[in-house]
Amino acid sequence: MQDYHNLLVWKRAMEFVKLVYRLTSHFPKEETYGLTSQLRRSSVSVISNIVEGRGKASDKDFLRFLYISKGSLNESQCQLEIALALEFISQKQFDFILKKLNEVDFLLYKLIISLEKKPS
Repeated sequence: MQDYHNLLVWKRAMEFVKLVYRLTSHFPKEETYGLTSQLRRSSVSVISNIVEGRGKASDKDFLRFLYISKGSLNESQCQLEIALALEFISQKQFDFILKKLNEVDFLLYKLIISLEKKPS
């Protein structure tokens, strides 16, 4: 398995997961099995797919998991927008975590582009 700890995208995704957990700890208790769970699982899926893909034998496999990670990141953004609309988070909190989400998204994009340009 290739080490993933030195990937900048992994480091930023870990920061994002920790922020999501801190933020959702203040969601209403009735959301424990609803939006709280969904948002936590989608954010964990982002980093988990980076790690799983990094452990694959080929760049093609890694790319597939990076695209799955991007999908989970999109899901997280939608869920954060729902949390904002339901007033579980403030606009300031949303803006801050969205900035972090966008950093992860940009790094995923750059990694995907670099792998797609590599000769087979």
